[in-house]
Amino acid sequence: MGMLWLLAFILWQIIPTQAAITVGGGGVGINIGNAGGGGAGVWIGGGINNGPTPSSPSVSKLTTAYTALQAWKSAIIDDPLGILKTWVGSDVCTYKGVFCAGPGPFVAGIDLNHANLQGTLVKELSVLTDISILHLNSNRFSGTVPDTFKDLSSLQELDISNNRFSGPFPAVTLYIPNLVYLDLRFNSFSGPVPEDLFNKRLDAIFLNNNQFEGELPQNLGNSPASMINLANNRFSGNIPASFGIASSKLKEILLLNNQLTGCIPQGIGLFSEMQVFDVSHNSLMGHLPDTVSCLSDIEVLNLAHNELSGVLPDLVCSLGSLMNLNVAYNFFSGFSQECSKLSFRKGGFDFSLNCLPGRDMQRPQPECLVIPGGGLSCLRIPSAQPLVCGALLGNLEVNVTSTSP
Repeated sequence: MGMLWLLAFILWQIIPTQAAITVGGGGVGINIGNAGGGGAGVWIGGGINNGPTPSSPSVSKLTTAYTALQAWKSAIIDDPLGILKTWVGSDVCTYKGVFCAGPGPFVAGIDLNHANLQGTLVKELSVLTDISILHLNSNRFSGTVPDTFKDLSSLQELDISNNRFSGPFPAVTLYIPNLVYLDLRFNSFSGPVPEDLFNKRLDAIFLNNNQFEGELPQNLGNSPASMINLANNRFSGNIPASFGIASSKLKEILLLNNQLTGCIPQGIGLFSEMQVFDVSHNSLMGHLPDTVSCLSDIEVLNLAHNELSGVLPDLVCSLGSLMNLNVAYNFFSGFSQECSKLSFRKGGFDFSLNCLPGRDMQRPQPECLVIPGGGLSCLRIPSAQPLVCGALLGNLEVNVTSTSP
């Protein structure tokens, strides 16, 4: 009974109507949470309409849904958990993994997380124009996302993570009008990521653990998303110099384990709400920008396994919210007093294998004679005045403009 109340509450939050929720027995829990490398599963199980007899338009919606779901069932070739054994008859609200809301009712959500289904998505699913959530994390779906999905006008969450999808970035997702959560993690998508992705009003973008490649779009920092995960791909080139200029509300960005080069841009300091910044396991060079000290909410700062150099400043190591600072496997040559204090804390702080004099577990001296990227010119604020975080935006906009071709 508790799960049904949770389902009712979630649907009440996401369905733009004041109608009552019509859910009932028949649900069997399979997954709640974000295990298996995929996204946030909410429910799995069937809903039953116990309300009044639906009107003709609603009957038409359920009839259309029946046709679409049966077409999809025919495209699923393996169902080891027997989920689709319940997909029999015209009352789709009793199908396991299909949830209805009312009045009507109509199909409001599909959650088949961890169902281990093998098959493909079908174009007929686009007729489910009232659906708000489509969660398919941890199955064996292949192919790509049908172009007809642009007609899913109510869809807010699309999670197809941890499957076998392939091909280029599914551009149709850019045309789903009300999408706010996009999760493509742990698939085999490849090629470049379109710039329009970061203009779309998404709150969460998860593209990690695919085979995406090419340079990061220049408008990366324009995204209104609070979470962006591009880790474990093949992105190359620089982090855009304009990163942060739009001053978005980004809280977490993960760029680890790519092939990024160049500098960490000064604009990083404009993300005043940033909590996690991870660019480890790339080939970034140059000095750590002073503006990192403006990240007042930062909790995790992971710069390990790059070719960064220079001095770790007091302002960075004294950040009040910092719980994890990892700069291992770089070429830092200076160590401030505040950073020295951090090195004595238990866990969470790793300064090993740099070029820090008088410290244990550093690089052999010959490796420190030639610092990578010695001729690299990183964007700096041309001012001898102390760094004032609140004044960053104007200075950085001038600098980015002056360095543009």
